[in-house]
Amino acid sequence: MTLRKRLTLIAAASVGVAVLIAVAASYVVVRSQLLGEVDDSLRAQETVVQSTGIVERGVPGNTASSGGPAPYSQIVLSNGQIWRAPVGISLPVSDRMLALATAQRGFYMGDINVGDSHLRILCFPVSVPIGFNQVPAVLELARPLNGVDNILRNLRGILALLLVGGIALAVALGRMASRRVLSPLAEVAEVAEHISETDDLTSRLQVHHDDEVGQLATRFNTMLDRLEGSRAALDESMRAQRQLVADASHELRTPVTSLRTNIEVLLEGGELDPDDRRRLLSDVVEQSEELTALVGDLIELARGDAATPETDDVRLDGVAAESLARARRNAPQIGFEATLEPALIDGVPERLERAINNLLDNAARHSPPGGTVELTVGPAGVRVRDHGPGVPASDLPYVFDRFFRGTNARGRQGSGLGLAIVRQVAEQHGGAVAVANAPDGGAVFTLSLPGIAPDVSETDGSAAGGADQPAGALGTDPRDARAIRA
Repeated sequence: MTLRKRLTLIAAASVGVAVLIAVAASYVVVRSQLLGEVDDSLRAQETVVQSTGIVERGVPGNTASSGGPAPYSQIVLSNGQIWRAPVGISLPVSDRMLALATAQRGFYMGDINVGDSHLRILCFPVSVPIGFNQVPAVLELARPLNGVDNILRNLRGILALLLVGGIALAVALGRMASRRVLSPLAEVAEVAEHISETDDLTSRLQVHHDDEVGQLATRFNTMLDRLEGSRAALDESMRAQRQLVADASHELRTPVTSLRTNIEVLLEGGELDPDDRRRLLSDVVEQSEELTALVGDLIELARGDAATPETDDVRLDGVAAESLARARRNAPQIGFEATLEPALIDGVPERLERAINNLLDNAARHSPPGGTVELTVGPAGVRVRDHGPGVPASDLPYVFDRFFRGTNARGRQGSGLGLAIVRQVAEQHGGAVAVANAPDGGAVFTLSLPGIAPDVSETDGSAAGGADQPAGALGTDPRDARAIRA
């Protein structure tokens, strides 16, 4: 059974019970009122009889305003003999009535049926003169109830029609109310069915009223918004993964093919000049290193797409000092200048170090021999500037895309993933990365991070430099910015 039918039945049953109670109460009140009037008339005549005590010449009657005398009266002696009977009818005599005559106290009121007549009878004790004695007897007064019965019969018919009409009206109004109340729920079901059939999460419900159903529609729309956002994020993640796999397959094909070709040449075992063999072996080693670097970058990107590991308070200037020492070892032909201000950030040290390493390596690759790379670190983040040719304006929007190799990078070793990893690290730490060309030449890469300047008590001696850093370059007071030069 549908919810609409259940609500209609509940409404009809509730109204039906209420109408039935009202009908029953009305019938009981009217019947009691009508019978009360008959009873009052009989009791009024009893009062007259008791006050006069005259029954030998006939039963005294009450006034017309009190209902007049009873149409039927009968006197029965205590031995059961009828002393005076009504004309045309014989009222019944019972032991209960005879007991009233014997006891000479009390009364009895009730309904009797004599033939086709329905009567209301009142019995009370009296005394009748027989000879010189007063003989105990009982007087029966009866009034017909046919008029009352007709009124009650008509009333029952009217009340029955009211009951049926009330229930019918309740059913009709219940259907209308349930349709109005449940129409938003039907819309919810329709939208849910549409989504299940089409996977279209753009459908929304109309909020008609600010009631419970309206709140349900609002929350349903909020849920759809979240689902749509999750679906979009999932689709973007899947697209990025597919793109990463496709790009990785393309980038891996070249070094793998070249490596295989060189190995096959070496395996042929033919006569090779020692210089050619040495060149082939050098190419194999170089291609292996390139392949290893590419795989490492791919692993780093894949690890960045996973859930962010637990973070900790990290001294960004300390991490940058270690990256600076590494860059000096890997690019001795480049001069490095650094300004490291104490900075504290909530992050993952290994990932932050990888991002700074990639920025320094990129700057070193694009610097001429003997050039200078400037590194600035502080609470605002990391800034790396080289003095190379800069980034062509057409390449600026794509520098941080995966596997993008700019015009100036063609012919140089690299996977095209380093700067993509930098952007990924920045986003994971709630920051951003940007690139611009300096007015006097060179490119400026900015890694913005939400860092703060630490307290002295937290920083003293905690930002020691790398092994190749000049002693005392950072100083013992981390509140001072110190310049580090190669």
